[in-house]
Amino acid sequence: MSTALNDDPLHTAIPLSRLWSPPEPPALAPGIVHSRFSVQGDARQSFLAWQERMSPVYDIQPPSKRADDTFDASLSRYTIDNLSLFDFRTAPNLAVRSLGRVSTESVRDLTFSVYLDGQPGQFLGGKPQPDAPHTPHVPSILALDMDQPCTIRSFHSRILLLFVPRALVEKSFPDAASLHGRWVHATTPLMRLLIEHLVALNRQIVGLGKTEARQSFLTAVELLVAAFSRQAGLSGNARAAVRAAVYGQVRRYVEAHLHDPDLSPDSVLASLHLSRASVYRIFEHEGGLAAYIRNRRLRMAADELVRYPHMEVQDIAYGLGFNDASSFTRAFRRAFDVAPRDLHAYAPLLQRGHARPERFT
Repeated sequence: MSTALNDDPLHTAIPLSRLWSPPEPPALAPGIVHSRFSVQGDARQSFLAWQERMSPVYDIQPPSKRADDTFDASLSRYTIDNLSLFDFRTAPNLAVRSLGRVSTESVRDLTFSVYLDGQPGQFLGGKPQPDAPHTPHVPSILALDMDQPCTIRSFHSRILLLFVPRALVEKSFPDAASLHGRWVHATTPLMRLLIEHLVALNRQIVGLGKTEARQSFLTAVELLVAAFSRQAGLSGNARAAVRAAVYGQVRRYVEAHLHDPDLSPDSVLASLHLSRASVYRIFEHEGGLAAYIRNRRLRMAADELVRYPHMEVQDIAYGLGFNDASSFTRAFRRAFDVAPRDLHAYAPLLQRGHARPERFT
């Protein structure tokens, strides 16, 4: 087993590798659901079995045209009510949530993937966030919004993954969608505390009652949201509180006016009496307020293309403020790697095939 975490001087106080493996067999308190699944050996069989197991949430594809001869992977899941913690060991693969899939499913959770060992995954598709590069031998956490398309390239790695209800995240982080594709790295005391807490929860949940285990889950969620809020400059002092309030105010205004042809950065600033410079700083991670509005309109267009297969594509585009059909098509293709007409044509098929479980079971 790799000792990457212990090699990092930031982690010399607690040798996390001693906590990694949960005891067997689990003797869990009532109300805590547990399941395990693993595959190994001949990739022709094990990869197909892994694809089927992951199908409730991701479409799993080979990492390249020439796949390995063997494929080994495993997961261990603990669920309490609407919170789930997974302990994954992965082999190279691509995990895909297509635009058509997210537009027809009801999965809207946020996931947080904690890469403990091995190479962190790569966030592909959409628009990767311009965060700092990974620090060697330091655990990294990737946030994903299950209501947005993405592709994740995985390598040989060990991952703790949390499924968190959207409403729980948005109690503290007003626009959970903006977390999609963001990374934070365990280079601060808060992040080291978070990693140690999650590893300990994974190790010790067997001996906890439901109430105690759920509270430990909620503590992990609070630490996760605090870490990403700090990275986004939305926590820590009075100025950050103002930024968070303005962020939420602008987001709510944009969502309420996506179908307004006059929606623009200028109309937002004028209606809310905000300064251009302050709003740009808050939405800098999104590429600015104009980019944020455009991306939200494109995402809404994707949903409506699937939801209303009998409407004309150009009518959907015009209804969301796109006055030029060709410009809309180009922007849509850049954002989602599919033409709007193609997604629209597949809408009836997508609607018939969308009945999937909301989480791994």
